[in-house]
Amino acid sequence: MTIVIGGGFYGAMLAERLALQGESVTLIEKENRLLARASAINQARVHQGYHYPRSILTGRRSQANYGLFVQDFSDAVQEDVDAYYAIARLGSKVTARQFQIFCERIHAPLQSAPAAIQKLFQPELIEAVFKVREAVFHVDKLRTLLDKRLTRAGVKVILNTRVDQAEKKPGEGWRVHLEGDLSLDSAQVYVCVYSELNRFLAASHLPMIALKQEVTEMALVELPAAFHRQAITLMCGPFFSILPFPSRVGLHTLSHVRYTPHAAWLEDPNRLSPAIRGDWPETHFPYMVRDAARFVPRLAEAKHRQSLWEIKTVLPASEVDDSRPILFRRDHGGAGLTCILGGKIDNVYDMQKELAHVPY
Repeated sequence: MTIVIGGGFYGAMLAERLALQGESVTLIEKENRLLARASAINQARVHQGYHYPRSILTGRRSQANYGLFVQDFSDAVQEDVDAYYAIARLGSKVTARQFQIFCERIHAPLQSAPAAIQKLFQPELIEAVFKVREAVFHVDKLRTLLDKRLTRAGVKVILNTRVDQAEKKPGEGWRVHLEGDLSLDSAQVYVCVYSELNRFLAASHLPMIALKQEVTEMALVELPAAFHRQAITLMCGPFFSILPFPSRVGLHTLSHVRYTPHAAWLEDPNRLSPAIRGDWPETHFPYMVRDAARFVPRLAEAKHRQSLWEIKTVLPASEVDDSRPILFRRDHGGAGLTCILGGKIDNVYDMQKELAHVPY
């Protein structure tokens, strides 16, 4: 038997892949449904690479994976989005020309935004606005599709169950200890628990991994009718994004590079940070919308309806160029235990290449 710990998008896709390869797979998730945490609490952006002009590899992988994701999960993808990327005159880490060259290199569609869209922006602060092709996904529909796929593949799904630790058995295999003094034995264990990775490793007396954790806020806002189905990303620096959020009809997410993170810390191999999930701070929405309105004045009319909170995990190496590689550690602390951490939902296809030892 193979055990996958964590029922987010990565864990679910991994479980299906392994089952289709003929393995007997058990997927264990602590929440009462799949895709309940980080897979749901995000912008729901399906990346085509535009977001990563300082990492050509991430851009290329996103562009390559975009079509795969849209095809595989077409029933959960909303493509009728008018998506725009704007470049600030000051404070941006790329110029408009550099952004154009980057998009040409990764073969991502790009054109100048229509005049009516250009007028939404403050021209003295914005160098250029481009129309792009980028979709968003509906997490509830995505969950439904994955539930069906896992059933067809024969994956046994255990919900509402926390995994306490994994113990290396004498010889080969692992004993996975669940809450309630239950345990399962498995030859292969895959750990896909995102921000809980080091907590699991520490409890299992396995080496921890250097990771950066952030307390993040995604504001859900109601926007003027002029922004219906519009997605705007101002980059590349301490700027913002607004995207339609399909699982909450009529609302957009508002995020800001400076104000979405409320706290950040490094988990090094010798120190585990305390758990703080659930004890969320005051909203940063007033700061987000005030700064966004400097560049797009009508965003000042945004009405805050709710905030979504989560712990976001980033590989420290990504801080340099904003890249989003997956973390894939085979035989971590012992043969047969693999740790996987993905930074973007469409990077899941890179995980599958790693499983098959296929080069990019």
